[in-house]
Amino acid sequence: MTQFAAADLVFAHGTTDPLAEAAFLVGEALRLAPDRFELFAAARVARHEQDAVFDLIEARIRTRKPAAYLVQKAYVRGVAFYVDERAIVPRSYLGEMLDGELFAGEDASLVDDPDAIERVLDLCTGSGCLAVLAAMRFPNAAIDAVDVSADALAVAARNVAGHGLEERITLHRGDLFAPVKRERYDLIISNPPYVDADGMAALPAECRHEPALALDGGPDGIAIVRRIIDNAGHHLTGNAGLLCEVGRDRPVLETSYPDMSFLWLDTEESTGEVFWLTAAQLA
Repeated sequence: MTQFAAADLVFAHGTTDPLAEAAFLVGEALRLAPDRFELFAAARVARHEQDAVFDLIEARIRTRKPAAYLVQKAYVRGVAFYVDERAIVPRSYLGEMLDGELFAGEDASLVDDPDAIERVLDLCTGSGCLAVLAAMRFPNAAIDAVDVSADALAVAARNVAGHGLEERITLHRGDLFAPVKRERYDLIISNPPYVDADGMAALPAECRHEPALALDGGPDGIAIVRRIIDNAGHHLTGNAGLLCEVGRDRPVLETSYPDMSFLWLDTEESTGEVFWLTAAQLA
């Protein structure tokens, strides 16, 4: 932890501070799941285990690669996913939302009955983590997951197979809605590229190891988000909606759509970085 702090690393890929990052790497080196780390935190480790830990710490500092790439694993809401440099490291706020009350069919839920969701579209799926989490949340749903990157889809295919969801999740290569043609869905989710030009120019070294295609949202950050909003209405059923993450682009988005009443949703670590629009609004 001390070495990480001294090296001025950036923690933006599933952990938020040096202690959490160190615990993650130690746990992976010792093959301990995150929820078991505390049980073994005071245990003695063998010499080869020490070497494995030190090698990961040294590599994290020397390469500035995200820790997830070093161990080829990331956790979203406690669910493990394979990841490598072909896809962005999973870290969407939508994971928390899919796991929480917003889709539990309760009073504050965005859907009346999770079991009634039959079709879900995940745009810009990347590693496929949100498609997998959507399959877990909506047990009766078939999920279409789309990405323009063949490399990212190769990672997604590994995760879909790893969770035994090949019969429920179909991967499509193409530009946003193009591969699904005129299909309609009960829910569309997306964590698209939304970093603007200034943000791309100022990316820390860790983020530069990720595919630029998965980050670059154009000059104002919402080039792809704009296309999703403009076309989503053609792909939603009557009571459906669009859940989309846009990071810090709320001001430019609201300026671009002055007549659109976005429902901005907060998470444990974000405020106003995810919006919900209904099918009626997008029609």
